[in-house]
Amino acid sequence: MLELYKTPTEQTRWASFENPTAKKGAAARENHGAKGRAFEKIDAGDTVTLLDYGESAGIITRMWVTVSNREQPMLRSLVLRCYWDGADKPAVEAPLGDFFSCGSELCRFENELFSSPEGRSFNSYAPMPFRQSAKITVTNESDTDLTHLFYDINMVMLEKPDENALYFHAFWHRRKKCAPGEDYELLPKITGAGRILGTSVVVNTDPVYGSHWWGEGEVKAYIDGDTDLPTLCGTGTEDYIGTGWGQGTYSNRYQGCLTADAENRKWVFYRLHIVDPIWFSEDIRFTIQLMGGAPAAEVRQLIENNAPLIPVTCDDSGGAGFMHLYKTGRPLPEKGWINYYRSDDYASVTWFYLNKKENSLPIIDLTCQQKTGQF
Repeated sequence: MLELYKTPTEQTRWASFENPTAKKGAAARENHGAKGRAFEKIDAGDTVTLLDYGESAGIITRMWVTVSNREQPMLRSLVLRCYWDGADKPAVEAPLGDFFSCGSELCRFENELFSSPEGRSFNSYAPMPFRQSAKITVTNESDTDLTHLFYDINMVMLEKPDENALYFHAFWHRRKKCAPGEDYELLPKITGAGRILGTSVVVNTDPVYGSHWWGEGEVKAYIDGDTDLPTLCGTGTEDYIGTGWGQGTYSNRYQGCLTADAENRKWVFYRLHIVDPIWFSEDIRFTIQLMGGAPAAEVRQLIENNAPLIPVTCDDSGGAGFMHLYKTGRPLPEKGWINYYRSDDYASVTWFYLNKKENSLPIIDLTCQQKTGQF
């Protein structure tokens, strides 16, 4: 709060369809100063530029977006891309809904970096610094025209670049099927120095597992040369986002679960690493296990039904302790809680800062074929 009364050294700029270049004295020219260009249509396959600024160093401090079609598959087919300092490859490339922490559907929520006040819009307050220029686009990769896109992007312009500032990145990924025992990559290995800012994950569980609990998977971070074993490892999915013994809906400052729909087998959750940063100086790989759990008799029935799974552990509350089953050759116990590797549909966006305006990851295929299906 002390910053509020300091003498300013920065300049403020806003970009919208009234002034997409965010130039001084260049806004509100479309209708003689009256409201003249509040929105744009994006035809199927077209791209619109939200920001194209190249006059000085700056920091994007807020983005607000709303669209006329807030259903699926449109939210997964509108792809946001951000380019810093003239880079050829985007540092941010993600479906609109996923980028703003909502997954594939809008709901009312607020956390430290993102919000949707009434479930009809998107807000981001993640700082996005640049040294010379910034370009932001949205592409409609659906086969349906979007009639209205509204937005504004707020920035402060700096007297000189902050040479220590890291570039903001976002990586979107989806795997509709993972072989049991194969960890899902929230962020494949990247090189450079930076920090994980957070992640938002959408899980659509496979009906072959019925109503079994799916969230036993541990989050892992392989940091600065880690190979077989990570430096960081959690205890379970719901534990990672600050709750326990299952996962319902809630929205907190640094963690939350925006969707917990057992009937439709869908969960959307997030975790922000702001007060508990994950730093790396050389490289990092960020993963989550696809693991569930159920009583032994029910797991045995799944095996008999040829469901794809691999038993991992048995927790017998009667006193036998935590028994290892994975790669031990031990038979499935008659009783107890069995954790097992499984295969579900995971999609995620991971936000991170990096000391490079581009990263070493390949550009992900964001075609509608990959995005469609259950959301």
